[in-house]
Amino acid sequence: MIRITDSISLHEQDLAFSFIRSPGPGGQNVNKVASAVQLRFDAKTAGNINAAMFARLARLAGSRMTREGVIVISAHQHRTQAMNKDDAVNRLVALLKEAAVPPRRRVATKPSRAAKERRLESKRKASNIKKARGRVSSTD
Repeated sequence: MIRITDSISLHEQDLAFSFIRSPGPGGQNVNKVASAVQLRFDAKTAGNINAAMFARLARLAGSRMTREGVIVISAHQHRTQAMNKDDAVNRLVALLKEAAVPPRRRVATKPSRAAKERRLESKRKASNIKKARGRVSSTD
């Protein structure tokens, strides 16, 4: 069990791992060892994720989520398969924790009278500066 929040946890069988060759330079070993990890998590069918959380998760995941609602996370930062696997799981947990927190409602406020005065005063100053940029008359 992977704990996300107090009410949300994942079963390890919900996660599918595939091991692939790591991209980029790495010497002779890179062509022989599949140390990169590709984690797949089907968020659409996961029982612990409600519709509102799924919508936030889809927005946060972006291109990492497929049309079918599967989150795909690739990890190839480390040299070992185990460290890359842990990295991918930690990144998924961080993504789910962020999606689990509902956004705070914005409370509409009005600007204070002093703020309005400051804004109008700065507009007056800018106006006067621009007026002074006009053509120079022959009497000056």
